[in-house]
Amino acid sequence: MRILPAPSGTGIVFRRTDLDGFDVEAVSRNVARVSYATSLMKKGVLISTTEHVLSAFIGMGVDNAIVELDNLELPILDGSAKPFIDMIRKMGIRKQRRGRKYLRICRELELREGDKFIAVYPSDSYSVSYSINFPHPLIGKETFQVELNNGSYVKQIAPARTFGSREDERAMRNMGLIRGASRENCIVLTRDGVENGPLRFPDEFVRHKILDLVGDLALLGKQLLGKVVADRAGHAMHTALVSRILRDKTMWEEVTLPHDDPEIMPAHSAQASAGSSL
Repeated sequence: MRILPAPSGTGIVFRRTDLDGFDVEAVSRNVARVSYATSLMKKGVLISTTEHVLSAFIGMGVDNAIVELDNLELPILDGSAKPFIDMIRKMGIRKQRRGRKYLRICRELELREGDKFIAVYPSDSYSVSYSINFPHPLIGKETFQVELNNGSYVKQIAPARTFGSREDERAMRNMGLIRGASRENCIVLTRDGVENGPLRFPDEFVRHKILDLVGDLALLGKQLLGKVVADRAGHAMHTALVSRILRDKTMWEEVTLPHDDPEIMPAHSAQASAGSSL
């Protein structure tokens, strides 16, 4: 995988170098399927497990980049967004001349599905409050809130790793999922603990859900200004919220803000581009 700089206004584009450089834009209309990860598809070309790198771009305030891949799935690395953050920091971010257009939420939108809930409310910043409730003695109920426009993403969210149960492993592999999963790239839960601890945060599980949410909401195609509240939502509800927001143009407006620090999300009023490889 390589991350290349892109001209202002490009957005985030995944490029399959094994398929003659076919481009798949990271936007809502290209969402293909959502289960344990978020995949994009355009004209039959698939890009799988996009949420971690998209989350890193939002967290670092990167608007424009080409992500080159020679396969259909992004590298899982350590199961968090931190390796992508490290790549971007190593190469640096270039401020571009065109002003960034933010998508500011104008009125509330709430979605419910049984005991699952996700909503977005008007705000002049980007914040997330997420709650989970897993029937595991190490997790149970966890809630975490974070402001994403003050640099908190890199320290508080990016290092949080994905997680899975050893009990569910066989069934998921039989479905063709988690084929690359290992103790090195996810938190492995046993019946009463963690097989490969220690945790990076006491509440690493809910923080990773926020990481996923930020990546899925990147499919709006613009940096968000709004307060997002989620309870046991998951990828399907994250992308459903994106679709509902974009479908109703009375929900939002485009605005430009006078920020100028490329290390803060939203980073600055000018768009940003980055490049690196791994």
